[in-house]
Amino acid sequence: MELRAAALQCLLEPDPLAKTRGVAAMADACRDGASTLDVDALLQAPDGIPGRPSKPELVAPKLVGRRSMATLEGRAMLVHALAHIEFNAVNLALDALWRFPGMPASYYTDWLRVAKEEAYHFGLLAAHLQTLGHAYGDFPAHNSLWEMVEKTREDVVARMALVPRTLEARGLDAIPPLRAKLAQAGDMEAAQILDIILRDEIGHVEIGNRWYGYLCAQRGLDPSSTYDLLAEKHEAPPLRGPFNIEARRKAGFTEPELDRFA
Repeated sequence: MELRAAALQCLLEPDPLAKTRGVAAMADACRDGASTLDVDALLQAPDGIPGRPSKPELVAPKLVGRRSMATLEGRAMLVHALAHIEFNAVNLALDALWRFPGMPASYYTDWLRVAKEEAYHFGLLAAHLQTLGHAYGDFPAHNSLWEMVEKTREDVVARMALVPRTLEARGLDAIPPLRAKLAQAGDMEAAQILDIILRDEIGHVEIGNRWYGYLCAQRGLDPSSTYDLLAEKHEAPPLRGPFNIEARRKAGFTEPELDRFA
């Protein structure tokens, strides 16, 4: 098993269960020394990226719909939305792994770790959704996260800047209030899943921050001004608070960046 080629094949898999099992198999093979890594291979992007099931129906964000957390359906809709984010996060990790050649070997093993943990999160949320009487695909979902993956497919610097350290970092801010709502509604199992996700997402954003810093240093780019240029070029969503400053600090944001958030 060559790791980057395997990641591409896993990315093309439409079935969520088969995809998450494929990620686990990749991680096991890497751990056991049963995989190889060709960092210089120029892999071609086939049609069908990313593989996804026929449902959920993808709609504009404002059409996803919401319900009160006091209702079972409302909690199911929120858990479904979170599961969809995690499914997309599996795909984005696999895409970061296969797409960009010429990076150090640790870049690829970092993104394999992200894929494995995102697949774990998806499994937790999908299983909990079943206890609420629903399955992944039962509600509409939006595709904003993957749209930015598409926009940055030609540039690893832009990918690191605008996906993990921008869009995924928004999760660091959003998870605590969502957890509070679920706990207030009495769904402590969902709240505990969000504790796991927040713990792991700090590490995922740190990976994005670290590789963004590496690439800027390698190419002689100023991280701050380069980020602003990339955000404008690719129409990244504006950063809006409140911000989880402590989680962002743990995830490797610099003090000047944290001052900007504040």
